[in-house]
Amino acid sequence: MFSFRTTPIGDQPDRALIQGRVGVFCTPGCWDAASGAYLYDMFRSRGNLAAIFLPEDEFTPGTAHIAFDTEQLKELDAVVVEIQDVGSRYFPFTVDVLRLVSTLGTLENPPALYIVDHPNPAGRDVEGTLPAGVADVWTPAAVHRHGLTLGELVQMYASETGASLSLHVISAELASTARTMMPWTIPPASDFGGVFTPFFYTGGSLWTDTNINPGLGTVRPYEIIGAPFIKTDGNVIPLPDGLLARPCTFVPLAGLYEGEKCFGYQFILQPGARYHSLLHTIQLMHWFSLRYSQFRIAESLYGRIADPVIAEYLKGGITFDIVEEHVKSEEQKWIRKAKRYLLYNEQPVRIK
Repeated sequence: MFSFRTTPIGDQPDRALIQGRVGVFCTPGCWDAASGAYLYDMFRSRGNLAAIFLPEDEFTPGTAHIAFDTEQLKELDAVVVEIQDVGSRYFPFTVDVLRLVSTLGTLENPPALYIVDHPNPAGRDVEGTLPAGVADVWTPAAVHRHGLTLGELVQMYASETGASLSLHVISAELASTARTMMPWTIPPASDFGGVFTPFFYTGGSLWTDTNINPGLGTVRPYEIIGAPFIKTDGNVIPLPDGLLARPCTFVPLAGLYEGEKCFGYQFILQPGARYHSLLHTIQLMHWFSLRYSQFRIAESLYGRIADPVIAEYLKGGITFDIVEEHVKSEEQKWIRKAKRYLLYNEQPVRIK
């Protein structure tokens, strides 16, 4: 059963939410500025909060996952999810929600699932290809930057995986955060530094499967890249229209090259520009592979990309124009598919 709700989660009359045992699956973004309380505080005050599923730490690198126990889920009547998705199919907290959906679908009598939806900070722009061949576990059948809200993505995932559960989405149009706080006052994850991060993340996070650091351990993750072996003097890297690249240095405080000086670039979006971070990132990876013998791509990257055409380009077998046409076709296919799951008026669009 599926329903789309246009009243706040606190006003829902469902017996499971009022009298049942409720588990809250959330990140710190479930804090409501108007009431000064977290989502789970509402159920605690009702006396029916049975479990809280939270990240280990909201500001510490390497803690971007939410653990849950299947036995705990069996004891619940409802699970309420509120995270801030960022628009990419491999965002860790989104992956955790999909794991939750999959697990609930295996239970004999699963609790009802409620998604407190939020606007997608990366907007309705889409990037990339549908997964093909070997992919990471829990990869949804969506392009890399899907242009959906979490509620829409979960609806699609539950439908396509055949998860038998009661799913209810609370409209993102009810989200009060943008009306009471500046955007991203509460970061969606420890490695999301600001309002531009979602536009860089889809491609930028793929650098974690190479030996180039995408700014992890700095204040601008995914907006900068670098490594000790990169030489910025005299090198003009490929850039799409609307993007600037400022040569820079940084010393990561955590992660790859911790404490070492890295040389690289800060990417800067010009006002009004729309950026296809996936295409630019794979183009840069190819460019680095031709110029630096030290550059390495881990095999895990191909599982995240999950596309044999892009993989062939990265291995030097085809040219970039073939990849561009392939990605264009896949994005058009995805937009047609995604329309079946839209809950809001704005449509997903390609970046042209």
